[in-house]
Amino acid sequence: MNIPCRMVSQMRVPVPKVDLEFSSLGNSDLRVSNICLGSMTWGKQNSEREAHEQLSLAAEVGVNFVDTAELYPVAPEPSTQGLTSQYIGTWLKHRPRD
Repeated sequence: MNIPCRMVSQMRVPVPKVDLEFSSLGNSDLRVSNICLGSMTWGKQNSEREAHEQLSLAAEVGVNFVDTAELYPVAPEPSTQGLTSQYIGTWLKHRPRD
């Protein structure tokens, strides 16, 4: 069996086939994956490169829901406040849009 792989933090990681479920977001037409990617460690425990790798892998398997908050990364510090959102923005900047 040939399992596609990608480089993630210097390790070859198999990209699993995932059958995600999606739900409507409130009363809108937006559909979000029932699996959400957490981002609270980006900017403190994880670098921007690692955040981008995690985002890319999640998107590759169909995840389109990312948890973020203004206090991330935790524990909050003035020098890291907003890095999680910044990393998502720099990743989105280079992604195709629907």
